[in-house]
Amino acid sequence: MTDTKQHWENVYETKTDQEVSWYQETPTTSLELIASFNLDKGASIIDVGGGNSNLAGELLKQGYTNLSVLDISAKSLERAKSKLVQEADKIYWIVSDILDFHPKQQYDLWHDRATFHFLTVKKDIEKYVNIVGEAIKTGGYLIIATFSMSGQKKCSGLDITQYSKEKLRGLFTESFELVKSFEEVHQTPFDTKQNFIYTLFRKL
Repeated sequence: MTDTKQHWENVYETKTDQEVSWYQETPTTSLELIASFNLDKGASIIDVGGGNSNLAGELLKQGYTNLSVLDISAKSLERAKSKLVQEADKIYWIVSDILDFHPKQQYDLWHDRATFHFLTVKKDIEKYVNIVGEAIKTGGYLIIATFSMSGQKKCSGLDITQYSKEKLRGLFTESFELVKSFEEVHQTPFDTKQNFIYTLFRKL
């Protein structure tokens, strides 16, 4: 087991939802962005680093039928499944390090609010960009939410990479056009603040 995988298995084994900074009871911003695309309910959507996020469950309630959730932590996915009970069978759950992920389909929407900023080595960042470029359909959407330049420098004890709109656009410009970008302050379950930047791209 890699050190990264062990780290996240330990997090989800030892901490409750309310004890991790990134938790959102309702991921309102992501849901509003996804709704703005007017996607068909059968559109293929993947939540990368989705782990114990409630996003997929909320999308299920809205009638979306082709949902995937990827996370390096099996324990995080088991926790998410337990909250959804029988509804969990309607989602495709993928236990994988994102850098080892070989998509079996192309997606209409790739959502990541949890993974990309943990990549701190240039070759890993470039590999992620390449995976995304191959995994999203032409005309499909990419939502990346990361720590902004005024955000955290560490999360869950790990180093992260901070991003600006220009830095993100520069990374994805070969295959995507930037549609929208904005910053948002996330209120953690224990009343601290984290500065995020959301970027929305469209695949060329």
